[in-house]
Amino acid sequence: MIIAIFACSFLFPKHNKFGGAYLLSKHLIDLVGIQKEFDGEPVLKGIDLYIRDREFITLLGPSGCGKTTTLRIIGGFETPTAGDVLFEGTRMNDVPPYKREINTVFQRYALFPHLNVEENVAFGLHIRKMDKQSIQKKVDEMLELVGLRGFGRRDVTSLSGGQQQRVAIARALVMEPRVLLLDEPLGALDLKLRKEMQIELKRIQQSTGITFIYVTHDQEEALTMSDTIVVMNHGRIQQIGTPTDIYNEPNNAFVADFIGESNIIDGVMLDDLRVAFCGREFECVDKGFGKNTPVDVVIRPEDVKVVFPGDGMLTGVVESIVFKGVHYEMMIRTEHFTFMVHSTQAEEVGKTVGLNVIPFDIHIMHKQKAEEEAAN
Repeated sequence: MIIAIFACSFLFPKHNKFGGAYLLSKHLIDLVGIQKEFDGEPVLKGIDLYIRDREFITLLGPSGCGKTTTLRIIGGFETPTAGDVLFEGTRMNDVPPYKREINTVFQRYALFPHLNVEENVAFGLHIRKMDKQSIQKKVDEMLELVGLRGFGRRDVTSLSGGQQQRVAIARALVMEPRVLLLDEPLGALDLKLRKEMQIELKRIQQSTGITFIYVTHDQEEALTMSDTIVVMNHGRIQQIGTPTDIYNEPNNAFVADFIGESNIIDGVMLDDLRVAFCGREFECVDKGFGKNTPVDVVIRPEDVKVVFPGDGMLTGVVESIVFKGVHYEMMIRTEHFTFMVHSTQAEEVGKTVGLNVIPFDIHIMHKQKAEEEAAN
């Protein structure tokens, strides 16, 4: 698990082509032009990505988008067809997993059923031939960190799913890797436990200072835990940014639709700060699209405000209402488009209402962008 000496590289602030800006920080891992084919079929189509030291970064996307393949290439379980994997500037393409300062937690935790909790956590340390006193000290520290103090003698098969996951994390962390890879580790847990473990994983990452690279298709997980989110589709990166950037400023219609829920409307950018959709003109805050350019207009459901019919920019009829716990989800049909609206106040089905949206909440993006990237 130990790598010898690595060269250090540092990143100066710059904007990347996927939107957002990277901060001044030390590179830990660089993926440069990564391509991967299986049986002649391209799975990754030129991945350029860096990962910073002590970062919690999430690879997010639908099934088959290439996120797990990317993780496996970082871990050394797959070799790229083309491109380079760099660890602090040193090329790692042909370095096997056990010689990388990386450990992995899989969705199936792969605990040893014939060993108790303490023995599972200590397994790698015994392989390293550490003395018993040092092993016990490190195991106790790890069980304390993951909230399993006093569980050392328990049979792992008697533990709940969440407790088993904590054992798997402790077993990985006790080896003191520079990087921990997590491949959808919360997928087998129920909703309540999954939410609790999201907070726990972030706490553990901040406590240890280890770089976490997390794979999921769950948008809420990504938004809750990540410092940086990498949205992927069809083997390409669609956008890189903070959770706030990804949610509030999606780079294309795919990102907008995948991260949360969105109203995506056909529109025409009339000029800077002016867009037309649903049969009327609106002010917006976007520039540089040119005049009379077809665009996608994205408006989040929580940004559509229901008002009296005479006070609205648009007028519609409430077609359905669903109670979601913290808000009501209403479908409101206007002449040109049916809007999804989230509100803490419910209107009656069949009622005519007005709809308003402020310029800051109208997001404009090139219509062809997501389609062209997916096709290529």
